[in-house]
Amino acid sequence: MSDERLYFRQLLSGRDFAVGNPVARQMANFAYLIGDRETREAVIVDPAYAVGDLLDVLAADDMRLAGVLATHHHPDHVGGTMMGFTLAGLPELLARESVPVHVNRNETDWVQRVTGVSATDLTGHDHDDVVEVGAIGIRLLHTPGHTPGSQCFLVGDRLVAGDTLFLEGCGRTDFPGGDAEAMYHSLRWLAGLPGDPVVYPGHQYSPAPSAPLSTVKENNFVYRPRNLDEWKTMFGG
Repeated sequence: MSDERLYFRQLLSGRDFAVGNPVARQMANFAYLIGDRETREAVIVDPAYAVGDLLDVLAADDMRLAGVLATHHHPDHVGGTMMGFTLAGLPELLARESVPVHVNRNETDWVQRVTGVSATDLTGHDHDDVVEVGAIGIRLLHTPGHTPGSQCFLVGDRLVAGDTLFLEGCGRTDFPGGDAEAMYHSLRWLAGLPGDPVVYPGHQYSPAPSAPLSTVKENNFVYRPRNLDEWKTMFGG
């Protein structure tokens, strides 16, 4: 896969889309567009807040939506209702574009409950499945901890890490379905990925929008514990 063929865009909520939405600006979510410049097919990673804006970006780039990849079920990533608030996302997108939504099998029920989409809208995947977008292969990595079916996406030398790994910190484990011990193992597994992929997180919780995994491992405090006992002492669980 050549860099020339890969279509990859990182969009910040409240700045690049959903402009003027105070929740989007406060939450600082990243959505991602990944596709094949030759076939003009693309997927959206974590569409929420203003799906029309994301579709407009694809249209302006002469790309066609072929599917959705969801890192996990929280409304700021896929829309829906949870913990007393409701955001736009998958239901609004599917009303406009009938495309498959790729989720980890452990997350399907959670996505259905939060968003109200049907089981037939979702395509469940196992760890290490590959979604093909044109000639671009996107590897799906099951990384539980933040939620039972949290997943990251590896495309070439880019790791779209959702709320599993930020440049500073990691996703919370005290929400329903969170598991601190599972998060420890997921973070250690990501740390062992070959090469040095660039980490693209689910939120901009740091000044930089992305960084090489080697830099994240060196600077992120979540990699300071040397074993599970030290992790539990630092983070509980």
